[in-house]
Amino acid sequence: MHTREEKLQAFGRLLDVMDDLRAKCPWDRKQTNQSLRPNTIEETYELADALLREDRKEICKELGDVLLHIVFYAKIGSETGDFDIADVCNQLCDKLIYRHPHVYGPEAERIEKGEITVDQVLKNWEQLKVKEKDGNKRVLSGVPEALPSLIKAYRIQDKARGVGFDWETREQVWDKVREELGELEVELNREDKEKSTDELGDFIFSVINAARLYKLNPDNALERTNRKFIRRFTYLEEHSIRIGKPLTEMTLAEMDKIWEEAKKQEK
Repeated sequence: MHTREEKLQAFGRLLDVMDDLRAKCPWDRKQTNQSLRPNTIEETYELADALLREDRKEICKELGDVLLHIVFYAKIGSETGDFDIADVCNQLCDKLIYRHPHVYGPEAERIEKGEITVDQVLKNWEQLKVKEKDGNKRVLSGVPEALPSLIKAYRIQDKARGVGFDWETREQVWDKVREELGELEVELNREDKEKSTDELGDFIFSVINAARLYKLNPDNALERTNRKFIRRFTYLEEHSIRIGKPLTEMTLAEMDKIWEEAKKQEK
């Protein structure tokens, strides 16, 4: 791996390249915060995809693309005189040091002795965020509105847990899951779409809560199921092409049989 000096040189090279592009490239010179935003979202999702696949080569590549956007925004900030990349780095370091008193403060010896748990660190983190001068004034105000709903639900629950609002034992969550499922079934049988939608949301929220309590990431879990379904359905579709019989002309029993074959292929 590279030395600290080589890493600093590489980052300096990136800043130099960014300066050149902003000054000389018509496309780069034209970009604004708003024009870059959609691309940033896309690049972030591409990184998330590479992380899910554990593709080390792609992770490295996509990290570079995300880093480019960070440097780009900082460059635009420096042009308006609001901030530059040094401000970004320094503010981040200051925040990390403030939120890690167990590493940089008087409790550093306790961390070395293993007296501070991960749960304590997370709880302190949320409490410190609320106390920050320019930080979130409410526990849940730091959850971005634009987050995908499933991830947002997880973050909301996790932040509430950080200040002690949580189940006493994780097993208690199953009563809530069953309660919400029962209420959903009632509204579905009544065919009340509005109330059914509300109850469906409550049920999904409770399942996400269960996942969190059992230390499972619901977004990763759902994406794995998505990919699994795509593999199996593609197997089914390719089989129908091979035998020259469109899916629309196959019975459900025929499709189920091929679906089971697809499942066996994965074992």
